[in-house]
Amino acid sequence: MSRIAGIIAFDGLTGTAAEVESLLQRCFVHHDGKRFVLRFDGGALGLIGSATGHCMMNARSAVALDGYVYNAHELGNFESDAQGIQELYERYGFIEMLRMLNGDFAIALYDVRDHVLWLARDRFGVKPCYYVAKGGLFSFCSRPKPLANLPWVSDALNHRFIGLFAGSHYRSFDNEPDASPYRDIAQLPAAHCLKVSGCGIQKIRYWSLVNMPDVTEPEHELAEQYRGLLLDAVALRLRRAKRPAFTLSGGMDSSSVLACAVKSSNKKQHAFSTVYTDKTYDEADDIKPMTATHVVQWHQVRVDNPDVFAVAQKMIEAHDEPVATATWLSHFLLCRKAAAEGFKSLFGGLGGDELNAGEYEYFFYHFADLRRRDSNGLLDHEIAMWARYHDHPIYRKNHAVAYNALKRLTDPTIPGRCLPDRLRLERYKAALNPEFFDLSTFEPIMEHPFQSYLKNRTYQDLTRETIPCCLRAEDRQCAAFGLNNFVPFFDHRLVEFMFRVPGSMKIREGVTKRLLREAMKGILPEETRTRIKKTGWNAPAHVWFFGKGLEAVRDMVHSKKFQQMGIYNVPEVWRIIDEHERIVSNGTAAENHMMFLWQMVNLTLWLTALSKHAYYENAAA
Repeated sequence: MSRIAGIIAFDGLTGTAAEVESLLQRCFVHHDGKRFVLRFDGGALGLIGSATGHCMMNARSAVALDGYVYNAHELGNFESDAQGIQELYERYGFIEMLRMLNGDFAIALYDVRDHVLWLARDRFGVKPCYYVAKGGLFSFCSRPKPLANLPWVSDALNHRFIGLFAGSHYRSFDNEPDASPYRDIAQLPAAHCLKVSGCGIQKIRYWSLVNMPDVTEPEHELAEQYRGLLLDAVALRLRRAKRPAFTLSGGMDSSSVLACAVKSSNKKQHAFSTVYTDKTYDEADDIKPMTATHVVQWHQVRVDNPDVFAVAQKMIEAHDEPVATATWLSHFLLCRKAAAEGFKSLFGGLGGDELNAGEYEYFFYHFADLRRRDSNGLLDHEIAMWARYHDHPIYRKNHAVAYNALKRLTDPTIPGRCLPDRLRLERYKAALNPEFFDLSTFEPIMEHPFQSYLKNRTYQDLTRETIPCCLRAEDRQCAAFGLNNFVPFFDHRLVEFMFRVPGSMKIREGVTKRLLREAMKGILPEETRTRIKKTGWNAPAHVWFFGKGLEAVRDMVHSKKFQQMGIYNVPEVWRIIDEHERIVSNGTAAENHMMFLWQMVNLTLWLTALSKHAYYENAAA
C-alpha cells in the first residue's frame, strides 16, 4: 500500500524536493510509511508506503507507482513493477504500455531526457490521482488536500460539490470525473493519462468500453468462460496480497470472490463481516453457509450503536472530505478490526452488482430493452416475476410501478438513452438554500455509448455514479489502516466480457445475476448460489440517528455556525429531522431520512475541520 506525489517545474524553478517530502507525508495517513524521493533536474517525485519495488530511477526515467501490475510476469522478466513500467515505456511508449497492463494503479513517470511527465490512472479508478498546474509548477498527489496546502495553490472549495453533497443523492457526486472537492484541483479520470511538458498539458483516454455485438454462445459455455476469468482475476491478486482477508456479506459478489480464492489457493480464508442487531440489515444467517465451507475463521464486527459523530470525524480525517453513505462507517470499523488483527490485504466484491445487474433498479432498464425489442409478451411476464420475488411494503413492485419507471427513466425515442432520476436527485431540494445551490439547475451527464438501456445504466454507474465514490471510500479506508485493497470484479477482461453478455443472461424470470449463478456451480454453497432475496450491504443508520444520535444532530443544527453557513434551508431541515424521528419511532412503512442526515453531518464536520473555510469565517464574524 502506497501513495505517490511529485512537483515538476517547467520554467527553470528548482528546490521542489522538500515540498514533495511534505506532500508525501501529508497524503499518507498510516504511520509506518517509508519515503522514497527521486530528484532530478527540474523536479522530484516519490512514494511513501510499505510497497517495495514501486519507485525507481535510471538514466532515462523516474517512476513512482501506487498499486500493482498483476500481469507483469506475462510481459517480461522484471525485478519489480516499476522496472517493468520503465522497460515497457522505452520499448512501446507510454500509452501503448498502459494498454498492455492489467492492474490497479496510479503511475507517475518522468522522462529525464525529454523533460516530460506522464501520469496515468487505471481503467476504473481503483487508485486515486489529483493534480494542479499553477505558477509554472505542476503538482500531483494521491490525495487532494495536500495539494491544497501548497503555498502556491488555492484551498478554495468546489461550490458545486458542496451543494450536491448537501442536498442531492450520492450518485450525483462524481458526475464530473475531473472534479475534486477543491475548486482549483483536478482529478485524473479513470482510464486516462496526462502528458505534461513545457508545451502544456494533454489529457488522453487510453482505454474505453466499446459497443460490440453480444456473444452468442450457449449459456453453459459462457458460464465456463466467466468462471475462468473470475478465478484468474482473483488468483492474480491473491498472488500479490500479503496476509489477506475477505469482506463477506450474504450476497453473491463477496461470496464469489472468497470462494474463488479458496479454490485457487486450495485453503480456507479469513472473512470479516459487519453484523447488526437490527435484522432488516443483518446478514449473519445468510453468511453462515459460506463460513461452514470456505472460512477458517469468521471475524464478526458488531455495529449497533456507534458514536456517529466521533467515527465520522475519524473517517473525514482519513478521506480529506465527507463520506458518501452511512454504509462506509461499518466498512471503516471493519477495516480497523482487520488491521488490528494483523491482516495486510482486504478483498471485496465491489463491482459485482454492476456487472451482473444485481441492483434492483437494473430491472427497469432490462424491461426497457425488452420493450424496445417488442418481445411478444415477455416484458409483462418478466414484470410479473419481478413483482413475485421482490415486492416490498415500501418499495412496491407491480406493473404500474414498472411502467411509470420506464416513462420516467428511459427515452423510448433514442435506443439505450437513460434519463436522470430527478425524483431521487431532488428529493431534498427544499432542504437547500436555493441562493447557495439550486438543484433544479443541475443536469447530470448521461452517456449512452450502447444501444442497450441496461448496458448504458451499468456504464453510467461504473464511470459517473456508484463506483467512483465507492472505490474512493474503499481505497482511503483501507489505506488509513495500512491495508491493501483488492477488487477482482474490476479486472478489465472480466468487464469487457460482461459488456457483451446479453441482458437475458443477467436478469431472467425475476432473478438477477443468472450467468454468475451458473458460473459458480460447484464453487459456492447451493444455498448461497440460489438465494434470490437480496438484503444488500447497508447499515441501520436510521437507528443511529435516533435517541441520543438524533439529539446530537439537533444540537448541530441549532448551533449559530450551522444556521449562518447559508447552505441549508434550516426550517426544512428541522421538518426532516422531526419526520425521521416519527417514522423510526412508530415503525411506519415509509422511507426514513438516514442518508440525508448522514450527508449533512459529514458535510458539516468536514467544513468545521477546515479552519480557513469561508463559510465558517463568515459565521464566526
